[in-house]
Amino acid sequence: MSGGVAVRVLRLGAVPYAEALRLLAFPVLDLRRRRLPLRAYVAALEALVVRLCRRLGLGSARALPPPYTGVWMGDSKLCAIGVHCRNHITSHGLALNCCTDLTWFEHIVPCGLEGKGVTSLSHELGHHVAVSHVLQPFLDSFQEVFDCTLVSSEDPGD
Repeated sequence: MSGGVAVRVLRLGAVPYAEALRLLAFPVLDLRRRRLPLRAYVAALEALVVRLCRRLGLGSARALPPPYTGVWMGDSKLCAIGVHCRNHITSHGLALNCCTDLTWFEHIVPCGLEGKGVTSLSHELGHHVAVSHVLQPFLDSFQEVFDCTLVSSEDPGD
C-alpha cells in the first residue's frame, strides 16, 4: 500500500479508511430538538443513502437489521455509518464509496466485519461516479429524509 495512512482507533472497526473518493458526511445535529432517538438517527442516515441510491438507479441498495449498520448491495457494504453522540449532539456520520479504489479493502477488515465485501457506486453502476456527481442528489435526499432546508454559505463567517 502506498499513499495512505493506517491508524489504530477505537471507532469504526480496527482500521478506518477514508480517501477523497468517498463522500463523507458528518452531520452535527441536536437529536433532542429533532425528538430523534439515536438508533432512529442511524436508520435515517441509512434511509437517506438508500434514497440516493434509488435516484442513481441502484434499486437493490438496502440497510440490514441491527447490529449491522450502513447501506449494502448484496453482501457488500456500499456506505459505512459510524456516529458519535454526546449530550444529544451528533458527530461523525457516513462514508459513501463513490469511485473508491476497492483494492485498499483487501488489506483491512472493513468495519471490523469478517467475511463481508465492500463495493462502490462506480463498481455497481459500471461507470465512474465522482463525489461531485452525487453531492447534490445526496443533499436533496438529506433534506427529504430530515425534513429540513440546507443553507449554503460561501463565507464561513456568515
